[in-house]
Amino acid sequence: MSASPLGDMDPETFRREAHRVADWIADYLADPSRYPVLAQVSPGDVRKQLPSDPPDSGESFDVIFSDFEKIILPGITHWNHPGFFAYFAITGSGPGVLAEFLSAALNQQAMLWRTSPSATELEEVVLRWLQRLMHLPDEFEGVIYDTASISTLHALAAAREQVVPAVRERGMAGREDLGRFRIYCSDQTHSSIDKAVILLGLGHESLRKIPTDADFRMRVDALRAAIADDRAEGITPMAVVATIGSTSTTSVDPLRDIATICSDESIWLHVDAAYAGVAAMVPGFEHLLDGVETADSLVVNPHKWLFTPFDLSVLYCRHMDVIRGAFSLVPEYLRTTDPSGIRNLMDTGIQLGRRFRALKLWMVMRHFGAQGLRARLAEHMRLARLFAAWVEASDDFELLAPVPFSVVCFRWKPTAAQSESAIDRANERLLEAINKTGEIFVSHTRLDNKFVIRLAVGNLHTTEVHVRLAWDLLQRHTKTIDPTLNT
Repeated sequence: MSASPLGDMDPETFRREAHRVADWIADYLADPSRYPVLAQVSPGDVRKQLPSDPPDSGESFDVIFSDFEKIILPGITHWNHPGFFAYFAITGSGPGVLAEFLSAALNQQAMLWRTSPSATELEEVVLRWLQRLMHLPDEFEGVIYDTASISTLHALAAAREQVVPAVRERGMAGREDLGRFRIYCSDQTHSSIDKAVILLGLGHESLRKIPTDADFRMRVDALRAAIADDRAEGITPMAVVATIGSTSTTSVDPLRDIATICSDESIWLHVDAAYAGVAAMVPGFEHLLDGVETADSLVVNPHKWLFTPFDLSVLYCRHMDVIRGAFSLVPEYLRTTDPSGIRNLMDTGIQLGRRFRALKLWMVMRHFGAQGLRARLAEHMRLARLFAAWVEASDDFELLAPVPFSVVCFRWKPTAAQSESAIDRANERLLEAINKTGEIFVSHTRLDNKFVIRLAVGNLHTTEVHVRLAWDLLQRHTKTIDPTLNT
């Protein structure tokens, strides 16, 4: 039966076009390297090809899909490309893509248990699976958000809920009974911590960044001293954020020692393991989260390094009742008579609407299995160590940080360069040159005020061939750059 003139796409048209899209996706995932990894467009190129107003009459999917290929696709940076080595390389794997297809069709809004029992209960089950693979304490309860920024925001909101009296009812502004508060993190911590502190009304000055050691790990002695100094000044410590796999270098803070301080001082400990937390499931890395058993919360992002299409972030918390106490608010139109003991996802954060994200993580974990996930993570770390070994063996390049996981921080150090600023400029030009090739895409950071190139391995399609290509491109392009130029 066809749809009415005012209805949806008719079933037969949908079936035909769905097959076309499925075939296109299959071909794309089979060989994403046929596209340049970094979009080869200039600002405004996509926008100027699109009309300023929507069509007055509906258009056929054939025309729409043609414009997708002609206009949209050239402006896509291909995160699924095996030469994508920038930021944290990710993969939207086949089972995850199929799960997104099903999730879109089912169109679940899982705010209440009754609005999607399967979405609610599958989330509980699959997060327990991940929890056990990562060797996290059974006391943790998990919830899925979109990104680590939102997960961390909720964790620090819970810390605020515990420390600030009646903050939910009275807020913080204009209260004479409140002093100053402090949150601590290292100078390598992700900027989402800064944003969370600002959004929670604490003020950016309330964030104290602790210096790091030669391996870019939080200095425990400096943390202890900072807490003591603040208490002496009448400032109340609210939370400490320890990082397992920092954004620039993937450094690992000494979690056990930090946890001991937080336990002694009764301070909320949040662990940012968004990137590297999943490495704890790999044999030989079980110690990675040593000390997490006394932490209050932890974030991990399966969309970073567990082959789950963006976005899916998981917050594990020992005190989910505190989060519910901070955010649960049930208007009359959402009150239900469901049996006691059920879980309503809307109670665990600021978002009322909840997508069916658990479906894709469930399908990914079932498709690869625990052994398959471990093997792929281990291979990515092997490839990073291999690349790092080439850097160390070279007279022209140098490592700038340890390589605990699958990210390598390095730079070209041309002998002709007469200063650190000249070396920086040469590396900037090198980075731009290799990214223009379209064969690989790498990003950068700054360490000890030095411009550093980052190569991140994390894509399912990346092999030793692609890592070797990156190394060859780097070496080849150093021969085309004059390191003595000022511009």
